[in-house]
Amino acid sequence: MAVIETVPNVVFKTRVRDESVEGPNPYRWEDKTTQDLFAGKKVVVFSLPGAFTPTCSSNHLPRYEELYAEFQAQGVDAVICISVNDAFVMFKWGKEVGAKNVFLLPDGAGEFTRKMGMLVDKSNIGFGLRSWRYSMLVNDSKIEKIFVEPGFADNAGSDPFEVSDADTMLAYLKGSEATGVSAPRLAFVG
Repeated sequence: MAVIETVPNVVFKTRVRDESVEGPNPYRWEDKTTQDLFAGKKVVVFSLPGAFTPTCSSNHLPRYEELYAEFQAQGVDAVICISVNDAFVMFKWGKEVGAKNVFLLPDGAGEFTRKMGMLVDKSNIGFGLRSWRYSMLVNDSKIEKIFVEPGFADNAGSDPFEVSDADTMLAYLKGSEATGVSAPRLAFVG
């Protein structure tokens, strides 16, 4: 197994608003690299199985959104939600849940998630390959802390949501790590 100490180098395919684009859909494609997102920044990342899913939409994303100012007060430059969904799905989901501060990052092909060692098969519920639920603190592209939900497995019978939540990450940042299971500082991939 290789140890992941820094976020993997990938290119994310994103859509950004551009008023110079004519028509009812004023967006253009823009590549964002790992370097663009993490170099020289303190970033909280949380990953979830899919946009529009119940836990992700009712709690995971909304709570990070709700606590955004508190993350900023702890010196966090950005909060990023990553999911193995395409840019169109992530955009529509963000509008529907009212995300204004958390950056919704599409990992459409699952490359980042795979290189993080977090890609799992969720075919048992019709999803195919998706991300396992986790959160991490990244400082200048280096993974400082990662919280991985228990039971990591392909076709897991449950979708635990115990340690990748906003409150656990905020407690860690404040120096009073919440109780619960957390993964070691580093992630591992085979």
